[in-house]
Amino acid sequence: MSEQAKTDYDTIVIGAGFSGLAILHHLREVGQRALVLDENDGIGGTWWVNNYPGVRTDSEFSYYSFSFSKELRDQWTWTQRYPEGKEVLAYLNFMADLLDLRKDIQLNTRVVSATYDEAGNFWTIKTKDGATFTAKYFISGMGVLAEPMWPKISGREKFKGELIHAARWPKGTSLKGKRVGLIGLGASGIQIVPVIAPEVGELYVFQREPNYIVETTNESISAEQMKHVRETYDDIFDRAAAHPFGVDMVFAEHSALEVSPEERERIFESKWNEGGFHFANECFNDMATNHESSELASEFIRSKIRQIVTDPATADLLCPKVYSFNGKRVPTGHGYYDAYNRPNVHLIDAKSTPITEFTEKGLKIGDTEYELDVIICATGFDAMTGTLTALDIVGRGGKVLRDEWKTGIRSNLGVNVNGFPNFFMSLGPQTPYSNLPVPIQLGAQWMARAIDFAEKNGIERIEATPESEKWWATEVDRAGKATVMYSEGQKANAWFMGQNVEGKAHEFQVYMGGGQVYQKFLKDVEDGGYQEFRAS
Repeated sequence: MSEQAKTDYDTIVIGAGFSGLAILHHLREVGQRALVLDENDGIGGTWWVNNYPGVRTDSEFSYYSFSFSKELRDQWTWTQRYPEGKEVLAYLNFMADLLDLRKDIQLNTRVVSATYDEAGNFWTIKTKDGATFTAKYFISGMGVLAEPMWPKISGREKFKGELIHAARWPKGTSLKGKRVGLIGLGASGIQIVPVIAPEVGELYVFQREPNYIVETTNESISAEQMKHVRETYDDIFDRAAAHPFGVDMVFAEHSALEVSPEERERIFESKWNEGGFHFANECFNDMATNHESSELASEFIRSKIRQIVTDPATADLLCPKVYSFNGKRVPTGHGYYDAYNRPNVHLIDAKSTPITEFTEKGLKIGDTEYELDVIICATGFDAMTGTLTALDIVGRGGKVLRDEWKTGIRSNLGVNVNGFPNFFMSLGPQTPYSNLPVPIQLGAQWMARAIDFAEKNGIERIEATPESEKWWATEVDRAGKATVMYSEGQKANAWFMGQNVEGKAHEFQVYMGGGQVYQKFLKDVEDGGYQEFRAS
């Protein structure tokens, strides 16, 4: 490695969550001297930062974990069907200890910039405290939902009570007996509502647009279940990797339009009772691609809302009408709808009469002021690109990544960008819409093999060609427009269309063509000697 001696490390990775830990492990396997930097004072990434009440996975435990270490699989025991955040965090810490990863992780280190040196072919990583690190390869493992957004409502500084963003929940916060307002009903807000409802004095939920929530149950995992998962985990992971959304589920064979109304209702009911993503993925094969089938699923969920919520007016307000099922990312609920049957929970229509401002005492909607002790903003993230554009990532010729993406994302397979040699992204924009541990593991393994190939074959720069970026942009657009997510996502201002961030280009932030298709593209590139990543 002719230029390796000039650098502190072979590879610098930012982020010590699922991505960073997997990348570090696989880089070690190919002999890379790697260092992981993370701004937090503990590992876990998203699962370290997010500790709001009710935080848990939307995916079942059996496929929300890695398959690459049999030792890890055999020694770790999950306790819940949908693990709570603290259990996921414990899993990541257990993995870090078992695989001896901590010695190559530096915490409390906030990266502010990464600059490519053309003459030396290396990256200089600079931190907030002024320290610098150099490496030939630079990898982002910062995650897709880590750059929180506050609501665009004036007067936030006026509020005299406690103002909390769900993604930055202060440890030790007590809501007992308090008047609490909640803004934002994505996955975080939906998880928060049923957990805090029994504790608070009054809960006011300010809803701008309702979601289609697939309710589920959260049973404990028996020793027999855990034994079975350990014995069959290779098969579980392989099935998840072969599924469009990265889940261990049976892909439905029939359209919702091919069966009788009675049979359709039976299947909907069966998968609703099974819970969670089983409804979204196992009912019919066209709920994400056929508008009529999507609307049939929508009406079924509306009927469930009306059955669960006793007050007809509240039930009607909870029923989405502007867009159909899959127009937003489908979240899993744990008693969300039933929470509105509590007398202390109040659903406020903040769409027909929007929130006008924060006041000293609370929130004002029209002429009505709601006096609150605590306001929780579960208002989401600048998804997919936010963590990357928040840094000064400077490539060849002084190109800044955020400037390059102002008018739209460009990458090859969401992994690498022309003008930014030897820079990789785990879960970068334009990677699959998926249960995330699956593409994280497969992507980390692919990156390690790509770097190993380059090192062994004297390829000094791995860099997407302009042609590959054009091809991938076309494919991402084609795949997205073949789904209902295109029209319905625009109606719903969905984050996966970039519409939740002011000024962001309205385009698919993720690849909707299926995780298994995406992995085939990666394999084809690898089999062809990475020609699409040899721009220079």
